[in-house]
Amino acid sequence: MAKAKKDKPVILITNDDGITAPGIKALYEAVKDLGQIVIVAPDKPQSGMGHAITIGHPLRLQKTDLFPEIESYSCSGTPVDCVKLAVDKVLHRKPDLCLSGINHGPNHSINVIYSGTMSAAMEAAIESIPAVGFSLMSYSANADFSAAQHYARLVTEKMLKDKLTKHVLLNVNIPDYPLSEIKGYKICKQAYAKYKESFLERKDPSGKKYYWLTGEFINFDNARDSDVWALANSYVSVVPVEFDLTDYALKKKLEKQWKDKTDRSVKKPIKKIVKKSMRKSE
Repeated sequence: MAKAKKDKPVILITNDDGITAPGIKALYEAVKDLGQIVIVAPDKPQSGMGHAITIGHPLRLQKTDLFPEIESYSCSGTPVDCVKLAVDKVLHRKPDLCLSGINHGPNHSINVIYSGTMSAAMEAAIESIPAVGFSLMSYSANADFSAAQHYARLVTEKMLKDKLTKHVLLNVNIPDYPLSEIKGYKICKQAYAKYKESFLERKDPSGKKYYWLTGEFINFDNARDSDVWALANSYVSVVPVEFDLTDYALKKKLEKQWKDKTDRSVKKPIKKIVKKSMRKSE
């Protein structure tokens, strides 16, 4: 990669829908003048890959001409692989910001765990690179990304200006409405919701069984500060996310209730240690 222009931030763009997806092109167009852009994205769709990495076979990185104005590469691996390779083999440094998306479909509530879009951003945050994942609430191949572009640029500008901590990670979801119908954005919490899943059983032409995962999204959280509520009420949701999964309240409780009585790592009184050392010196 060529040396970054003076005072111009280096911005890494990736996604999980693949380098040819309309969403990544929309994201690039939205922020291309805000820094020196480099794109490294999967060579095929990788939705639902979560934080998977490739360890069983080699990775391939191919330079593309899909974005003639900048350096762009397709990667044979997962979204997380893309971030790792971008830092180590393309940029040879940590970028100033990592943008992931714009994803086709929501990544609110429990989806953040399964999302390749958010896992790419999370990998960047783990590596001390401020990051954000953008998702549009539409699966349509002809989705209108104009409102998502507006908010992607707005959030990116704020992140570059406010100099947030190096581990900052944001999950941004945009309703599938025209910009004029979106009320604004809300800083939210992740809603408590899940999928009630089932598998459709079918048979292939040879008579062997196969299964399709399906399910119904169920929201258990009616709080007005949740991402699901915000999106249902025509707001863009912005959720600060952590990759530390420790339940600190439970940790504190268990330290008291589950105190290990067999723990023998009790320090000897300082006075005894001092006396013993004095006798040795005599």
